Amino acid sequence: MKLYIYHTNQCDPKKCTALKMGRLGMAKIIKNHYKIPRNSILLNPFAETAVSVEDRPIIEKYGIMALDCSWKQAEKVFKMTNSKNQRSLPFLVAANPVNYGKPCKLSTLEAFIAILYITNYKKDALSLLNGFKWAKTFIDVNKELLESYCGKTSKEIIQIQNEVLQKIKNR
Repeated sequence: MKLYIYHTNQCDPKKCTALKMGRLGMAKIIKNHYKIPRNSILLNPFAETAVSVEDRPIIEKYGIMALDCSWKQAEKVFKMTNSKNQRSLPFLVAANPVNYGKPCKLSTLEAFIAILYITNYKKDALSLLNGFKWAKTFIDVNKELLESYCGKTSKEIIQIQNEVLQKIKNR
């Protein structure tokens, strides 16, 4: 699986899952935005299309790209990429030590686990757990959601997400 991370050095390197993924050989770290693979799936929380099983052919051929940057800089960085395959992740809850329990505040590692799980690359998703003591907790916390999103189309995932958010709102 080709996993790429555009890293902008805007985080604490000791807590950065992206840099650790690079050190462990799980992903290729890219520092120059001109070298971002344009045809890969680019995880973008502002994208209108949710990642889905429909993206498998793109993932197999071009891989997955995540941007590791400050949220304050994110929109600017996404515009620089000029990627045509931008996808968002559906509602999930973070389990990383920095943002544990916070909705949609996933680490780069959690985002990769989620996209692989949702697009039915479960073995590849589980292989990313190695080297991160807390990573299995992400799957445990989100097991029901990940299973409900897995193998679905973008429209179905958005519908499931909207139902989940409505239930949360009505609590």
